[in-house]
Amino acid sequence: MKKTLIPLAVFIVLVVFLAIGLTRDPREIPSPLIGKPAPLFTAPVLDGGGTQFAAKDMLGKVWLLNTWASWCVACRQEHPLLVELAKAKILPIVGLDYKDQDAAGLQWLARYGNPYDVSVTDKDGRIGIDFGVYGVPESFLIDKAGVIRYKQIGPFTDEAIRDKLLPLVKELQK
Repeated sequence: MKKTLIPLAVFIVLVVFLAIGLTRDPREIPSPLIGKPAPLFTAPVLDGGGTQFAAKDMLGKVWLLNTWASWCVACRQEHPLLVELAKAKILPIVGLDYKDQDAAGLQWLARYGNPYDVSVTDKDGRIGIDFGVYGVPESFLIDKAGVIRYKQIGPFTDEAIRDKLLPLVKELQK
């Protein structure tokens, strides 16, 4: 009799885990980097003539790191929102041109607008790997101390900017 209850107990446990999983938003994948220092990096500025950008230069500022690429279809969806956010001058936006060719990235920015205070290249994806990037676009809100406070997986939406990003930026800028 006890042997017949074991499969039933296993089945009930699996149903509970499935039920919990179905209540979660699949776009909200927790990042192990939230609350931890952002990886420090130095990278060439996109068409900066050899100029380098160092993430440590952003210490003391709340800033957004946005990974993007000219080949990324979802980046095109998010891009007008970033352009509007940049016009509001709420926070600096640093672009990370992920696994892309410089010429293609520059052409893309010329065509769709450039919301970035600076955009750097990550041709081999090393910086993206350090940040745990699953794919583009992904964005990271980094506080004044260089700690990651928020991660947006996939393209920003009006709602995500209004309801999540902007309130957190205001809180961090205090």
